[in-house]
Amino acid sequence: MQTEARVSVMMEGGQRALSSAHGGVVSVEGGARNFASKKQQSLQQSQIGTVSQLLSGGVAGAFSKTCTAPLARLTILFQVQGMHSDVALLKKASIWHEASRIIHEEGIRAFWKGNLVTIAHRLPYSSINFYAYEHYKKLLHMVPSLEHRRDRMSADLLVHFLGGGLAGITAASTTYPLDLVRTRLAAQTNVIYYKGIWHTLRTICRDEGFLGLYKGLGATILGVGPNIAISFSVYESLRSFWQSRRPHDSTVLVSLTCGSLSGIASSTATFPLDLVRRRKQLEGAGGRARVYTTGLVGVFRHILRTEGFRGFYRGILPEYYKVVPGVGICFMTYETLKSLLADASSRL
Repeated sequence: MQTEARVSVMMEGGQRALSSAHGGVVSVEGGARNFASKKQQSLQQSQIGTVSQLLSGGVAGAFSKTCTAPLARLTILFQVQGMHSDVALLKKASIWHEASRIIHEEGIRAFWKGNLVTIAHRLPYSSINFYAYEHYKKLLHMVPSLEHRRDRMSADLLVHFLGGGLAGITAASTTYPLDLVRTRLAAQTNVIYYKGIWHTLRTICRDEGFLGLYKGLGATILGVGPNIAISFSVYESLRSFWQSRRPHDSTVLVSLTCGSLSGIASSTATFPLDLVRRRKQLEGAGGRARVYTTGLVGVFRHILRTEGFRGFYRGILPEYYKVVPGVGICFMTYETLKSLLADASSRL
């Protein structure tokens, strides 16, 4: 979900640039006699663009997740190691050692364990995220104190922060059971307790009740808002600084670089919450005894006491390795699909 939040920032920046460019062409070529027809054409393009954005964003997010699934699974396995493992043994863990174990014990395909539910989760998540973001922005611009100052950068950033955070929370809450199922499937190693999406959903409801599908939602909501806020602030600041110094550089290069750096910054700041979220999602999984019997604060204290401060960043390296290709693949897939859909729409 962190990658899609960052990509949505990049997409919006690209859309603004494209919109301003098309606006310039219309202002030069347009005249008073065809103003009405151009206005109608612009409305049709906007509607087509919205559908294309939703579809392209969902497919791009799913494709990006599929390409980076091995690193995502390694991140999850490292994050949950401290729950049932001897802390002394965790010092010997490494990315290469864990990857070799997966290949030897589970096979190459195991790197994509839980990827089907990831795709099933990412498609609606991305669509809801983009749709909600646009509507939250409209509502926030109607706030009197922001409406009178919406041309100012501070007010615009505030709208982005709040709109992005609310959209992320809405999308995460709506699709959360699928995110939990994905974690349960990806965290399985030798013992197979869950056998698929529907089997996992039924087993959780049977063993843990309906509310079991929402374990870790609190940590998720707390992490989504700050993550998107940091992504927006870092991305917009770096992008503005870069374009002020080198205005002729490729928009794609600027977006990919700034998006990747914002991803590293937001992942570093919110990774402890993401780790706690994963561990809460695995409470009681596979019939195991509960490890954490307290709330979020108690979980943080338990990790700090048993694993030290480094325990909060267990699995951060594969997360870093995932950010750059994940953002790049998602952004390029989105742009390609958007162009193909736009061409197809223009021919109809």
